[in-house]
Amino acid sequence: MSTGTPVKPVATATANGASLTLPVSGMSCASCVSHVEKALRSVAGVADVQVNLATEQATIHGGDTGPATAELVATVREAGYGVDTRTVTLAIDGMSCASCVNHVEKALKAVPGVLEARVNLATEQASVTALSTLPDGELLAAVAGAGYSAALPDAGDAGDAAPRDRSTEHLAAARRRMWMAWAFTIPIMLWMLPHMIAGVMWPNHTVFQIGMILLAAPVVLWVGADTYRAGLGGLRHGNATMDTLIVLGTAASLASGPASFFLPIASYAGVSAMIMAFHLTGRYVEASARGRASEAIRKLVELGAREARVLRDGSEVSIPVSALQIDDRMVIRPGEKIPTDGVVEEGDSAVDESMATGESMPVRRREGDAVIGATVNQEGRLVVRATRIGRDTFLSQVIRMVDECQTTKVPIQAFADRVTSVFVPIVLGLAALTAILWLLAPDLMGSLLALGESLPWVNTGLGTATLAFVSVVAVLVIACPCALGLATPTALMVGSGLGAQNGILIRSGEAMQVLKDVALVVFDKTGTLTRGRPDVTDIVPVDNNDPDILLRWAASAETGSEHPLGRAIVDHARENGIEPAALERFAAVRGKGITAEVDGHTVRVGTAAFLREAGVDPARTDGERERLQREAKTVMVVAVDDRVFGVIAVADPLKPESAAVIQALHDQGIATAMITGDNRATAEAVAGRLGIDHVRAEVLPEGKLNEVRTLQERFGRVAFVGDGINDAAALTQADVGIAIGTGTDIAIEAADITLVRGALDGVLKAVRLSRATFRTIRQNLFWAFAYNLAMIPLAMIGWMHPVLAEIAMALSSITVVGNANLLRRLKLGGVSRDGIR
Repeated sequence: MSTGTPVKPVATATANGASLTLPVSGMSCASCVSHVEKALRSVAGVADVQVNLATEQATIHGGDTGPATAELVATVREAGYGVDTRTVTLAIDGMSCASCVNHVEKALKAVPGVLEARVNLATEQASVTALSTLPDGELLAAVAGAGYSAALPDAGDAGDAAPRDRSTEHLAAARRRMWMAWAFTIPIMLWMLPHMIAGVMWPNHTVFQIGMILLAAPVVLWVGADTYRAGLGGLRHGNATMDTLIVLGTAASLASGPASFFLPIASYAGVSAMIMAFHLTGRYVEASARGRASEAIRKLVELGAREARVLRDGSEVSIPVSALQIDDRMVIRPGEKIPTDGVVEEGDSAVDESMATGESMPVRRREGDAVIGATVNQEGRLVVRATRIGRDTFLSQVIRMVDECQTTKVPIQAFADRVTSVFVPIVLGLAALTAILWLLAPDLMGSLLALGESLPWVNTGLGTATLAFVSVVAVLVIACPCALGLATPTALMVGSGLGAQNGILIRSGEAMQVLKDVALVVFDKTGTLTRGRPDVTDIVPVDNNDPDILLRWAASAETGSEHPLGRAIVDHARENGIEPAALERFAAVRGKGITAEVDGHTVRVGTAAFLREAGVDPARTDGERERLQREAKTVMVVAVDDRVFGVIAVADPLKPESAAVIQALHDQGIATAMITGDNRATAEAVAGRLGIDHVRAEVLPEGKLNEVRTLQERFGRVAFVGDGINDAAALTQADVGIAIGTGTDIAIEAADITLVRGALDGVLKAVRLSRATFRTIRQNLFWAFAYNLAMIPLAMIGWMHPVLAEIAMALSSITVVGNANLLRRLKLGGVSRDGIR
C-alpha cells in the first residue's frame, strides 16, 4: 500500500515561492479575519492569504520569493493580533568549532517558521524561536541536513506530527473567566430582584446604584479585560470587531451608572455585568464546541506510538519514536502499536489498520508487506524495518492534509466574507441611526415599541433618552459577525475530520464543494476498477479431468516462468493448497507459451496456435476459449504428453465492489465513464459488465488529459479516479481528482482527494460526505444571515433588552458550531459485492 501523499507541512517551499501558516491569536469574529488578511496582503512578496477563524490560522502564499517569517509576524502584531511563538532548546552533537555553529544556525534559520536561532558551541545547544505550530521534527531534520545530530531535552515531544493543540489551554482560560464573571454577576442579579419585582431599590437608591457599579466594574474591566484589550486594540489599528461592539455596549452600560446621578437616564451598570457574563459564557461554550469540531487532528496526533523497541546488537532496546532512524528494525508484540511506517521482515500477523483506512476488519501482514505507523499488531510478533520517519510518515501526512483542508476557504464563503468585511462598520452606523431615530422621531419609535409591550422586558414608560440608550446597546451586543465567520470553517473541519476517519483524505475545501456537483465520474481501468494484477478466473478441464490436477500441471510448468500470467497461475495454486511439483526442464517461446518437463511428463501451456505448432489439437477447447475470450480474459490451453487437459483463463479481475459503486452513482444521477489504454474489445467487455455509460479505449497516457477535457466540455464538472503515474495529468485536469491510495505517490500528489484503502466505495463515501458537509454549510450561513437580519431591526425599535440581546448573540454562534458538530453523526455507509450498505 502506498502510504499516502506528502502533503504541505506547517511551512514549506512551494513552486510559487513560500507557503507559511501562522497561528494567529486574538481573533473573535469574521471582521478580525478580514483585517488580518488585509494586513498580510500589504506585505511585499505575499501572493495570497487565507485566514481561518475556526482554526486560528493564517496561511500565506508567497510569490517568486516569499517574505520572511519575522516580517509576517510583525505585521500581524502591528495589526493588533498575536502570533504564538515558542523557544525550543536543542542538544547538538558533532560541532567542533565556530564554523560548525555558523552551519547549524544557517540551517535552522532557513526553516520556514523560524524567527531566530542561536547556537552555543560551549554548551552544545541551540536556542530556536519559532512559530508554536512548527513541529520539532522540522528543526531536527534541518540540523541533520547540515550534517549534525540534534535531540530534544524531552525527546518524547520530538515526534509531534502536527501543530501543538492549543484548544485545551484556551478552553481552560475561557472556563475560568466565565466562572469569575458569574461570581460577581449572580449577587447583582439577586440584589436586583426586589427592584424587578416590587420596584424597590434596597436599602435605598444611592446604595443600590453604587453597589451595582462596584459589583459590575470588576466583571467588565477585570474579568473582561481580554475582551477590552482586543476590542480597544482593534480600534487603535482602525479595526472594528465583535469585541469592539461588546466593549462599546458594556462600557456605555457601566458608564450609565455614574451618569444616572447627573443625567435623566436610568442606570444599566448591573446590566453591563450581565452582558459580559453571558458574553464570556457564550465564548466558553463556543470554544468547547469548536474544540469538538477540531478534534480530528488531536485524535490523529494521539494515535502515534511514543516508544519503539528496536534491535541493537542482537538485543531489544526501547527508544523514543523521535529517535528512530531509517532502516531501524523494530520489534512489535501483539497488542502494540507499530511505531512508524515500515516493511515486515519477520513474522505473520493480523494488523488493525482502521485508523488509516476506516476498515474495521484486520488485514494480514507478512514478510515483504508494508505496514503503517500507529496501526495495531493484533496477533504474532513482527519485526519491521522502518522506511519512513517523522514528517514523512503516513500519519504525519494525513494530519497535514486534514490541517491543510481545514485552513482553506471554499467558494461558498466568498459572499459571507464580503459581508463580514463591512459588517461591524454597518452595525456601528445602525447604532448611530438608532440613537438619531429615537431622539428625532420619538413618537414613531415609541409607536413601534408599543407593538411589543406584551413582552415582559419591554417598558414603554421609560424616558426617550433611556429608550434610545437601551436600543443602541442592544444593537451593539446583538449583532453577531462571529456566526458568519464560523459557519463555513467549522463544518469543513468536521467534514474533513470525518473523511480522514473513513480513509478519505481531502486536500482542499474547494474540492469538497465541487465534488457534490460533479455530473460525471471518470474511472481509469487497471488498478482502479480492477485489482491491478492478473489472477486465475476460470479453470475448465476436458474429458472429466480433475480441475485441481489441471491446475497442478500448469502451476508446476509455470514455476520456471517470470511472466505475470505464469506467476498468477503459480500463486493461485499455492493459495488453494496445491504445491507445484519439481521442474526438470523449461523452455519459453515469447508471446506463445512454455514447454516444461515435470515428473517425467511433457507439459505445454500456451495459446491454441502454440499447441498446434507442437502437433497437439486443441479443438475440444474451442467453445470454452471463445466464451472466455469474449469476456476479455487471456486463455491458455494446458496439454500433458500431447493430450489436452483443459484451459485456464487469467484476467485482471474487477474489484468486487466496482459494479455496486457504478450503480450507486447512477442512482444519484451521476454518469460514469472509463478511460483505458486497453484494446476496445476488452474495454467494452469491462464496461458492459459494470454498466459504465461511456468508454474511451486505446488511449495513450498523454491522451487521458485531452479526453478528460473533452468530457468536461460535454458534461460540465468531472471527477477522475485513477491510481497510476500516467493518471497524474488527468487527475490534475479534472475538476476533482481522486487517487486510489494503493496507487503511486505521484498520482496521489496530483489528486484533490485520496482514498487510503483503495476500495472504490470511497468514491461514493466522498460524494456523500461532500453533499452532507455543504448542506450543513448552507444551513449555517442561512441561520447566521437570518439571525442578524431579524434581530438587529428588533433591537433598533427597543424590543430586545441588552441582556437578552447578548444571550441571543451567544446562542447564534453556538448554534452554527453545534450544527456543524451534528455532521459527526453522519454514517457514510459504502457498498459491498451485493450492493449498497
